[in-house]
Amino acid sequence: MNPPDSNKKQCSASYLKSCHLVLSLAFIIGLSFTPAMAQHHHDHEGLHHWEIPSEDPDRIMLTFHGDPATNRAVTWRTDTTVTKAVAQIAEATVNSGFTNNAVTVDAVTEPFDLGLYKGNTSLKVHYHSVVFEGFKPDTLYAYRVGDGSTYWTEWIQFRTAKTDYSPTQFVYFGDAQNDVLAHWSRVIRMAYQTAPDASFVIHAGDLINNAHRDYEWAEWYKAGGFIHSQWTAIPVVGNHEFRPIAKGESKKLAIQWRPQFTLPVEKDLSPELHETVYTIDYQDVRIIVLNSNDKLEEQTQYIEKQLKDSSAKWNIITCHHSVFSPAKGRDFKFARQHWKPLLDKYNVDLVLNGHDHTYARGHVPTRTADSNKTKGLGTVYVTSVSGPKQYGLDHEQMKTYAADGYQPDKSAEQTQFFQVITVEDNKLTYVAYTALGEEYDRAVIIKNFKTGKKKFGKRKRR
Repeated sequence: MNPPDSNKKQCSASYLKSCHLVLSLAFIIGLSFTPAMAQHHHDHEGLHHWEIPSEDPDRIMLTFHGDPATNRAVTWRTDTTVTKAVAQIAEATVNSGFTNNAVTVDAVTEPFDLGLYKGNTSLKVHYHSVVFEGFKPDTLYAYRVGDGSTYWTEWIQFRTAKTDYSPTQFVYFGDAQNDVLAHWSRVIRMAYQTAPDASFVIHAGDLINNAHRDYEWAEWYKAGGFIHSQWTAIPVVGNHEFRPIAKGESKKLAIQWRPQFTLPVEKDLSPELHETVYTIDYQDVRIIVLNSNDKLEEQTQYIEKQLKDSSAKWNIITCHHSVFSPAKGRDFKFARQHWKPLLDKYNVDLVLNGHDHTYARGHVPTRTADSNKTKGLGTVYVTSVSGPKQYGLDHEQMKTYAADGYQPDKSAEQTQFFQVITVEDNKLTYVAYTALGEEYDRAVIIKNFKTGKKKFGKRKRR
């Protein structure tokens, strides 16, 4: 229907005004939409929103770097528009006034190309890292990370270690590896629900299945959510963290490993072992992290040095491959021949492994000089799994370990686990929980710190 003649001028003016507005908006949008944006959008094709980097920090990871009583490291990721990133930290208070005392620390920014592995979408990101130093021991701190102006995380809290021997608790996971978001998420969240005040967490290798595939790392971070930024992590490298980048090439450490984890560097070791072999001393508990994939002879020397120099009340070793494998076809013979004698010699308390996708806890007793009689408890060995991939037990193979003095105590299969370990006074309490949060296994180690002698204590369920 045409408008009346008397309204034609008014309608024409309104129409022209509308046209000018549409054209102006189109012009502005045209100016704003650059080829770089088109490429940026193209790089995100096929990605879930939680895989896509932005100005907002994601994949926030808290790790040890230096003395746990005074230092921490935090690492996070953004898109490439954030070229200068910072972290802020302050002693936490009962209200938001702590922000007035926040200290700002400039981050180290590392460009990273996911396209180094052709299985990823070709996408460039920035990783940022800060090492906080000069903390007060046994103090609750709040930190956040961002670009220093507009894009910030929430404030996240953690407590520094005490300087002396004190009660502490930590969590240990075997392989997460497969279907991490679908099936490992409930395990880490149940672990957090069970031990929310844990001081740190050990991930004993095979965090994901395909070393370089960024989708799987995105799943791992999403599964843990804020827990990764609050529980200080001790990541252990597994065999699935090593894969060829391209067909026909040799295996390489996950391209994301060093950018996303800021870990101690043992400068006396080969560069290939940097940030995969390191030692953490937490309130008189020494945790020695090994890389059971490569350069094992060099690590044998490292083990002896770290144990010989240790004055810690408890010494714990963690590596991915199981020293006493409970699964069929698995055999870490090198560790039994070369590492176990050192663990016996220096009275190591606990060894935490993964790799075998089943559960077994056993121990090696100490013996009299003529080796005929046992005289106490030696090292306790645990193999566990937290993800959905499960293998069966090989009971016949486990019997052969009797030649090495190994005695089995508890085992399971087709079960996802997490473990909570508590150290208090002269007692170390180890508890394995199922994914349902139900206690499955418990061991209590009682230790005489003067003599080093140990025994199993009573296993009372709480």
